[in-house]
Amino acid sequence: MSTTLDIPCPHCSALNRVPSDRIGEHPVCGRCKQALFQGKPVELTSSNFDAVAGRGDLPVVIDFWAPWCGPCRTFAPVFTEAARTLEPQVRLAKVDTEAQPALAQRYGIRSIPTLMVLRGGREIARQAGALNPMQLRQFLANALH
Repeated sequence: MSTTLDIPCPHCSALNRVPSDRIGEHPVCGRCKQALFQGKPVELTSSNFDAVAGRGDLPVVIDFWAPWCGPCRTFAPVFTEAARTLEPQVRLAKVDTEAQPALAQRYGIRSIPTLMVLRGGREIARQAGALNPMQLRQFLANALH
């Protein structure tokens, strides 16, 4: 018997029920017909944050960053590669703290980059500073298990 996962669409925010044994088969949104996973981080804003990161059954790993931040720019390719390898088991997303200061304030982001892991809309882990690929894997392994 297959269980289903509720997965918010990163494009239209519709909630999609996907059988867990078919999540790796490139599911598309029932409403907008776009891919639920694209192998890259989802850009989150005040308008889509709660719909994409605040609900659904997948953990969401969020990179709070800013365009002027050197460590953020250094970490960006590591995070993008993680999206390619970790989806669809987790959703990776980014919040530009310059463009979305209310989200940074809401979560008390004091330094960037900061990684936050949400499960069911609740914070379960946080890590400040840029990580190399091995450190990112270790952080996520600890946060998700």
